[in-house]
Amino acid sequence: MKITNARVIVCSPGRNFVTLKIETDEGLTGIGDATLNGRELSVAAYLTEHVIPCLIGRDAHQIEDIWQYLYKGAYWRRGPVTMTAIAAVDTALWDIKAKAANLPLYQLLGGKSRTGVMVYGHANGRDIEQTVEEVLRYKEEGYLAIRAQSGVPGLEKVYGVGRGTMFYEPADADLPSEHDWSTAKYLEHTPKLFDAVRSAVGPDIHLLHDVHHRLTPIEAGRLGKALEPFNLFWMEDATPAENQESFRLIRQHTTTPLAVGEIFNSIWDCKDLIENQLIDYIRTTVVHAGGITQLRRIADLASLYQVRTGCHGATDLSPACMGAALHFDMWVPNFGIQEYMRHTEETDAVFPHAYSFADGMLHPGEAPGHGVDIDEKLAAKYPYKRAYLPVNRQQHDGTLWNW
Repeated sequence: MKITNARVIVCSPGRNFVTLKIETDEGLTGIGDATLNGRELSVAAYLTEHVIPCLIGRDAHQIEDIWQYLYKGAYWRRGPVTMTAIAAVDTALWDIKAKAANLPLYQLLGGKSRTGVMVYGHANGRDIEQTVEEVLRYKEEGYLAIRAQSGVPGLEKVYGVGRGTMFYEPADADLPSEHDWSTAKYLEHTPKLFDAVRSAVGPDIHLLHDVHHRLTPIEAGRLGKALEPFNLFWMEDATPAENQESFRLIRQHTTTPLAVGEIFNSIWDCKDLIENQLIDYIRTTVVHAGGITQLRRIADLASLYQVRTGCHGATDLSPACMGAALHFDMWVPNFGIQEYMRHTEETDAVFPHAYSFADGMLHPGEAPGHGVDIDEKLAAKYPYKRAYLPVNRQQHDGTLWNW
């Protein structure tokens, strides 16, 4: 089965998405997500100018060989642009292979390991009271796990707290907006948030929190220790992980479970963290870690050390990525949890999909492939709009900080 054509589709039904569509001589097509939030056109150009010409005429069934060709053949390996482009090709080819077999993708990966995929939703508010209300609302909707984020007194804008409650999109300006930050105020406020949330929601709901790379390792250890009484499912992205060894210091000071990896783009970013058991959940994604082919390798390495998966799943990933992730989640034996942030109605219309939510679980559906398609005519009605992620500065002196 030969690849006859491939093209990049860029659209913005509420936010920007980049999609790769591959066509074959047998009439089967597949799509893969190629979205890199805030840098979307870099991947679109990489695919159009450098990858697609190399795909035409190749056997669509040779997924592994094509993956190696795009990874090793570029010479300049890894990086978010390269690995997102490879992921788009890989996801589209798995979609085609499963359609050729007339099977849902999880069957080609090895079949079901569970009856559904536990997901967590995002509850946020301008203050503790509103966040508690949102957590309780998610509980009423059937969620078994909920991430809680709250505004911090004295800070105008805080990560995770958007203009609405269901559809948080941080890439919100034509040029980067600037937010202020105070570690001291955050560390003082966050234990109070979880004291209130846990008291309101009871002991049976899993609670999660995203630090978003804001703390030093010792500060993260302090926060993790302060949150231990509230029994968090995990504390996410406690510190930047370029230095994987930094998590050892956090580990020495807290038993709060640690999760990291949404910005990782290869198994090498995960290796030391997993092998030294410095984390409990690895959050790499289909779209940024080289597709299903490499994500399987990361999960297999993690399983040797009892590290579980917790794939990133915010709205900076298109439904095509979510569909592929759910088939991966349905199969992977060391599954932990899947992030789930609902897309807007416009996005769902552009990307019709087979997956569905019920009783705190997502189900990938039984459609052949990964179960997600793109309505190209509708997508064309939503042209690209440049949008940057914000930047952070320290409140007291304006020093650029981690956003």
